[in-house]
Amino acid sequence: MKKRVRVYTDYKSPYAYVANRSLFELERTHDVELEWLPYTLRIAEYLGSVEDRSPHDWRKVRYAYKDARRFANEQGLVLKGPRRIYDGTLSSAGMLFAQRDGFFRAYHDTVFERFWSHRLDIDLLNEMSDLIAEVGGDAGAFEAYAQGPARGEVAAITAEAESLGVFGVPSMLFDGELFWGGDRIDALARRLQPQSRP
Repeated sequence: MKKRVRVYTDYKSPYAYVANRSLFELERTHDVELEWLPYTLRIAEYLGSVEDRSPHDWRKVRYAYKDARRFANEQGLVLKGPRRIYDGTLSSAGMLFAQRDGFFRAYHDTVFERFWSHRLDIDLLNEMSDLIAEVGGDAGAFEAYAQGPARGEVAAITAEAESLGVFGVPSMLFDGELFWGGDRIDALARRLQPQSRP
């Protein structure tokens, strides 16, 4: 039976974007199954609202994007700074919808790539619906879901994540142990190795 690793991610996180390749590689190198779940960051709580940010906050924000861009450049990914603070709930709902309808990977990769190259607004229902249709889903069914139970389901997953200790993305949970950040994927990989017995 394959080991399962729960991965919490958010499409508006540059660090979640640049961690994708290494996370999916774990499926090949460690024969694990990744369970992807949305953790919708509330940016104003995490980094302060734009109006309330201190000079210290702005230095941290500017550094974070430059740092994430280093990782993106190494992978040949485009990572442009976001145009504004996004909510992201629709893209999180799309993740759940895509998993249920069997086109998660196409959706996941496309949302990340287009958002960070400024070709997708993840808060506009029409743009998200068009993308869903493009990668193999039913746009009408997605709109009904997005305008119905989606927000509550995303909020419940976020609340459960926080009860497990999650506070940022990417976060990986394996056998009750939490690993936060792309720079902890190697530590997770070591944890996934079979334990030798004396």
